[in-house]
Amino acid sequence: MSSNTPTDPLPLAQALIRCASVTPADDGALGVLEAALAPLGFTLHRMRFGEVENLFARRGTGAPHFCYAGHTDVVPPGTEGWQGSPFAAEVRDGVLYGRGACDMKGGIAAFVAGMSDFVAANPRHEGSISLLITGDEEGPSVDGTRKVLEWMQANNHIPDMALVGEPTSKVTLGDTLKIGRRGSMTAYITLHGTQGHSAYPQRADNPIHRLVRVLHRLTTNPLDQGSDWFEATTLQVTGLDVGNTANNVIPPAARCMINIRFNDLHTSASITEHLHAALRAEDARYDMRISVSGESFVTKPGAYVDALKRAVAEQTGVEPQLDTGGGTSDARFITNYCPVVELGGVGTTMHQVNEAVPVAELRALAGLYRGVLEQVFR
Repeated sequence: MSSNTPTDPLPLAQALIRCASVTPADDGALGVLEAALAPLGFTLHRMRFGEVENLFARRGTGAPHFCYAGHTDVVPPGTEGWQGSPFAAEVRDGVLYGRGACDMKGGIAAFVAGMSDFVAANPRHEGSISLLITGDEEGPSVDGTRKVLEWMQANNHIPDMALVGEPTSKVTLGDTLKIGRRGSMTAYITLHGTQGHSAYPQRADNPIHRLVRVLHRLTTNPLDQGSDWFEATTLQVTGLDVGNTANNVIPPAARCMINIRFNDLHTSASITEHLHAALRAEDARYDMRISVSGESFVTKPGAYVDALKRAVAEQTGVEPQLDTGGGTSDARFITNYCPVVELGGVGTTMHQVNEAVPVAELRALAGLYRGVLEQVFR
């Protein structure tokens, strides 16, 4: 296709949305993507880990190696409120509707379109372009990007830089570059006491009272006030349970869940020690299990971030803000291998009923991604 006639991402976005790839199902989504990439000179590597289908595709073998990362799995559509089928990919009044339109099949289609135009205009570009596409981002995130990265390392495919196409823009396309994410972890704590009659508390040890004191200690003493790139660490009690059906029995145990979103002043190990210290301070007898979704990370401003900022400014006229807010993404795995930044469309409808993206925004995102490649490979 002529570089003067931009490739339209809409047909590919519709084809992807029409695959009901509710995590971890693929339903043909990666096959649709393979069919779009093969004519562009990509070498395709399809790999399955557990129930999850994944794809790594690379064009070229040299440096610099730029990798676009995304996912074709989607969350369940829900059963009520959709105007039309969530997998029909209908366009109404200039808006594309469907599960994954925003998060993030539309973004993948936009990258393929923008990259196609870049390759058409620069058939002998230096370096290489790859795509890491998983079917396990919305699920447990065990058999997706994490496993593909291990395969990439073993087969000499680790990129010099990566861009995750999550819908990170807040109001206007390109207004936010997400250069990091907070760490996320959950503590499952059981405090043990001594069961007894509530009329004779001196003969028992009430674990609820001790747990309340522990939680008061944790929630009234902030861990920090934030750092250069992150807001303050937050600790939220997300569950309490004693399993008590009698009103006159002091229970033998009390349980809680605590979710912590932490900045780059901490690690999951240091947060875990902080929890232990609070429990020891109350002489608690306890068990604690920790589940870590990801450590905090930041890709600090430098040549790569500057290139992305230039691309956004040139393509949209917007000066992007550097941000580290929100939850977790697969960038938490990629950061262990190379610098990674997230840039995508406006995310206001992701995971919602009637998820949608304006077709004009989808096409503008394709132009933005082409501009990113022009900056990276200039």
